[in-house]
Amino acid sequence: MNSKLILTLDGEIINEYPLDAETLSIGRKHDNDIQLNDLTVSGRHAMISRTQPDQTFVEDLGSTNSTLVNGSHIKKMALRHGDIIQMGHHQFTFLDEGGVQYEPTMFIKAEMDETQMVLPDWESREESIKGQPLAGLRTLNGPLARTVMELRKPFSTIGFQGHKMALISRGLDNYTISPVVAATKSRRSSDHALLNGKEFGPPSAVTLKPKDVISISGFEVEFYFIH
Repeated sequence: MNSKLILTLDGEIINEYPLDAETLSIGRKHDNDIQLNDLTVSGRHAMISRTQPDQTFVEDLGSTNSTLVNGSHIKKMALRHGDIIQMGHHQFTFLDEGGVQYEPTMFIKAEMDETQMVLPDWESREESIKGQPLAGLRTLNGPLARTVMELRKPFSTIGFQGHKMALISRGLDNYTISPVVAATKSRRSSDHALLNGKEFGPPSAVTLKPKDVISISGFEVEFYFIH
């Protein structure tokens, strides 16, 4: 069995780890097989183990913030192809198909967008949205399907092959999306983000609703509120 873990952070692929050893430790301490620089991850957070040639397990090692698989808290469980393991802010996608291919082409990044840095109320806005309803994006297709990103920051961008294509803004009572217009305009539909299959804006941003689907060059993510 050719299995591996794909590590992602904020929707971006960081690294991949082939599972060619019997055990693989994950945590914040430097002596782990995989070290995560994440204060929400425990020193010795979790263990990946292969007890049989065709069976791989993930086990939480009594971590402070727990280990989740596909959104559910676990102590120990067998992994299946495509399972999403959450440890702190990091996610691992378990792939166990020989020769599985993936394209790290789509990224979703929370940031302080350059076009918004001139706003004098940036810090007050970031403080004021705390406690407001929190939303996220759920990947619907491809090898990284079911990967989830929480939209905690006031601004998040979605892009393709390093180019920003849409900006999601978190307001006091809703989330909106607007296109990022490239300096060189292209007529190809693949160069534009789509909302529910259609181009959106400008001039005005569009309010996002639960189950809205954002598409970029064949990749799809679904907007939802986290309860």
